[in-house]
Amino acid sequence: MTAIRRVAILFAGGPAPAANAVITSAAFTFLNAGIEVIGIKHGYSNLIDFDPSQPLVEGKQYFKITHERLEFSRTEPGIMIGTARSNPGKSVSSPEHLRDPERSAPLSRVYKALRSLGVDALISIGGDDTLKTANKMKLYQDTLPESEVRMPVIHLPKTIDNDYSGIDFTFGYFSAAEVLAEEIRNLNRDAAAGQAYFLCEAMGRSAGWLAYGAAIAGDACMVLSVEDIAGPLKKTETVKQEDGTEKVRTVMDLDAVVNKMVSMMIAREKAGRNYGCIVIAEGLAEYLPMSYLEGVARDDHGHIAISNIAVGKAFATMLADAYKKATGKSRKVNGIQLGYESRCCIPTAFDVMLGSQIGVGAYRALIEEKKNGVMVSVGGQFNISFVPFETLVDPKTLVTKVRFIEPGCDFHRMARLLELPTGS
Repeated sequence: MTAIRRVAILFAGGPAPAANAVITSAAFTFLNAGIEVIGIKHGYSNLIDFDPSQPLVEGKQYFKITHERLEFSRTEPGIMIGTARSNPGKSVSSPEHLRDPERSAPLSRVYKALRSLGVDALISIGGDDTLKTANKMKLYQDTLPESEVRMPVIHLPKTIDNDYSGIDFTFGYFSAAEVLAEEIRNLNRDAAAGQAYFLCEAMGRSAGWLAYGAAIAGDACMVLSVEDIAGPLKKTETVKQEDGTEKVRTVMDLDAVVNKMVSMMIAREKAGRNYGCIVIAEGLAEYLPMSYLEGVARDDHGHIAISNIAVGKAFATMLADAYKKATGKSRKVNGIQLGYESRCCIPTAFDVMLGSQIGVGAYRALIEEKKNGVMVSVGGQFNISFVPFETLVDPKTLVTKVRFIEPGCDFHRMARLLELPTGS
């Protein structure tokens, strides 16, 4: 490992509150140690197609981060270096692929782009997909000849979904939950005034942390996420794949899910409440029957474009129809998507402190501990620890491990105990 003289900081994936707290705190500690810091603009998008004959341009694809640039930036909303979803590891799904020149070519170009800037180490900030890319960047360098320089890779976990293994809470989660909770509180007043319901679709592709947090803090009357698709709410369907083989996938029983909501509405009416807000996680779209998903586009990471499905609005229509069928009465149900408005909000003090500690952790991992291939974690009373990539990423498939809300855990039970019993 060469002496660290210049580090690059890169942010990828969706925005999150306190992003600038992470970036500025990491940069500040490196600069104080006499180490240059450059910010790579817009994730991997300016590195993935690097051509040595066209050098990266300062101010366009990257910029030097100075103490002057950091002034008053820690609590600023947004992302000072921008972000993007470009995925240089898209074609690499097993360790063997790293030695395939064609599959690993984008990773090679990213490596050469960073080295062309004199970068000695990479600080990666992002969600689980970005963690996968960070791991692949580290593993790709392991395949290089001994004569080639290795750039240590340190990853800083980010997601408002809070579904990261290896850390208690991710920065931005509480800020995003607070923004959505405030919207739900306002919608509750609207619903009460008009004796109607709002069915709010909250972000959370893989797990229900954000939906549950927003629902509890916003006083919603019901919350459902992917973790709840079990027992009577779950069934399976057989799907024919492109290669002709058949695959059995878990889907939600739409009738059972909607009937559960109807039962809740009827229970609230008996208690004199003809209104409410129901929160569902957008990840429920992944559990829709395949007939709902045909023709839906996927991104560079293989995820369906959930925002194009509008699962909240679809459920609102189904719920209004089912309620009328069950009661003979009409009740207005409005479907609303929530989430984008929370991703670049002003961060809470907690998220600024958490993000700052995660940023400082990058310096401590790289310089104090001389780590490579680790994720910075913060737990307890903001205590820092370092989690090796190999404990977070499956070594065979190179896929990360999602942290779900454990059904029956105290957090899950809190939401259930705050709902009226429906008998279903």
